[in-house]
Amino acid sequence: MLKADRFARILDHVARAGSADVHQLADLLGVSGATVRRDLQALDEQGLLRRTHGGAVTGSVNLELPLRHRAGRQQDEKRRIAEAAAELIPTGAVVGLAGGSTVSALARVLAERCGGGDGSGDGSREGQLTVVTNAVNIAADLIVRPEIRLVVIGGQARSASYELVGPAADQHLARYRLDFAFIGVDGLSATAGCTTHDEMEAHTDRAFLRVASRAVVLADASKLGQATFASICPLDEIDTLVTDTDPAEPERSALAAAGVRVILG
Repeated sequence: MLKADRFARILDHVARAGSADVHQLADLLGVSGATVRRDLQALDEQGLLRRTHGGAVTGSVNLELPLRHRAGRQQDEKRRIAEAAAELIPTGAVVGLAGGSTVSALARVLAERCGGGDGSGDGSREGQLTVVTNAVNIAADLIVRPEIRLVVIGGQARSASYELVGPAADQHLARYRLDFAFIGVDGLSATAGCTTHDEMEAHTDRAFLRVASRAVVLADASKLGQATFASICPLDEIDTLVTDTDPAEPERSALAAAGVRVILG
């Protein structure tokens, strides 16, 4: 197992359980205790958890993991969500993609669908998909795809999510009209609606939703029933939720009351 994969699994386990000891993690990963201790020390130095005698505990409440660690979590679920979301997009649509690991998975699916996975499009504008994004990782993936018209929104860079956010991004977005806006969330709950960890990111996500005809949230099951620091919007401001499992109560009833269509990937 690669170090990045071990880090992602350690962080996921500690985030879910609140703590873990070296022996548990060694069994989980199939590696030696010495390897686990080195990994825990490295993650402690990055501020992603707190090393303790014999193990580790979560570093802080509702910690936002950097995208490089989140990208390896629930990959199968995110791929299914992305494929289901891609089915919503007709030929020639103008699509807004905010950042995050699940929306990044959607960008990869769209690139494969538009270019057959080999980037061989001829660049024709007729029926061409237009993608508007503030995520530099998504832009880097799509800029080599001539079959996709790419518009990149500027702003202040967030290293945790690879997104460009803030007043400049919001003003830039106000110039456009989107058929769809796809955003990821860190939490979706009946009481708090859609939330994320960063206030500026939440504000830019709202800017995407304001200029879109349809607002679509992509969220795997781990986000449902959760609420994090910054509010993006209440549930009645989204049109569709694409997730990998049927929401439980009270989210199921709240989504139905808000008129949100739920699609399972």
